[in-house]
Amino acid sequence: MFEGKISLTGVKPTGTPHLGNLLGAFLPVVKMAQEAAKTYVFVADLHALNAVKERSAIRNNTYEVAATYLALGINMDKTVLFRQSDVPEVCYLTEILMNVTPKGLMNRAHAYKAVVEKNQAKGEDSDAGVNMGLYTYPILMAADILLYNSDVVPVGQDQKQHVEFARDIAGSFNYLYGDILRTPQPVIPADSAAIPGLDGRKMSKSYGNTIPIFASEKDLRKLVMKIITDSKTPEEPKDPEESTIYHIYNGIASAEKTEALKQRFLSGGMGYGEAKQILFEELNNLLKEPREKYEYLMNHKEEIDTVLADGAAKARIEAKKTLDKVLAAVL
Repeated sequence: MFEGKISLTGVKPTGTPHLGNLLGAFLPVVKMAQEAAKTYVFVADLHALNAVKERSAIRNNTYEVAATYLALGINMDKTVLFRQSDVPEVCYLTEILMNVTPKGLMNRAHAYKAVVEKNQAKGEDSDAGVNMGLYTYPILMAADILLYNSDVVPVGQDQKQHVEFARDIAGSFNYLYGDILRTPQPVIPADSAAIPGLDGRKMSKSYGNTIPIFASEKDLRKLVMKIITDSKTPEEPKDPEESTIYHIYNGIASAEKTEALKQRFLSGGMGYGEAKQILFEELNNLLKEPREKYEYLMNHKEEIDTVLADGAAKARIEAKKTLDKVLAAVL
């Protein structure tokens, strides 16, 4: 899917990465980086400003995201890993794209519409709490996507709109100034369904139902054992498709192991406590070595700084090429 392509992805540093992020973003990107000709991976700290107001939190969360990719063994020979704010060209391109982006496009953005609908449901002013960072968020996202001449942008279904907007904005720019900005394609993984959290809802920081990727072995087991289940007895058959335990296991275990656990659910004779123990052991085996590397990196942040600085320097080379073409066309 990604062979010979330039791919791009970003992660907002809005909290400690959890298993939902691992299965939905980090592991797929690690795999993508093996296949693609080049992969740009940025920690979207500018995007995080709407959600996180504490400088120290954004900085620490940025380290956590970068350390997670490094601990999971992303191929750094073909990956450019950098901090978004270390490439100021993205802000310059955002300002230029503002002038070709219709306001109506921003009115249709999912994040903005969600806030408006929430405000209206409470009887408040439609734009209560809306700042221009939120409202123009898709334009900054478009600049991220267009700046590095990426071919493909892997996203979940809920993020597809951002790539579509980037294509629309690039189309408006190219119509006025010539064929300058490359329009990448969104790629939606077939297995991009949301990972359930401890309470069965989508695993999300906002729900407080997450399992941190690199929780200690002791804490990992405690959290897995907290997964909410129904009241079926060990003897009763159980529907694996309704089980958080099974859905997480399905994301990390081999096809053979997953099928074996599925049959045990269906045939009965296995309690949820045993199923949780099976899940814990699989998770712990998967994460034991990366956890050690992650803990090392978080205790040696200067090494993360070196990686991010090197990535930013490489990213800025491509960013400057794109921005120079844009500026030559418009000014």
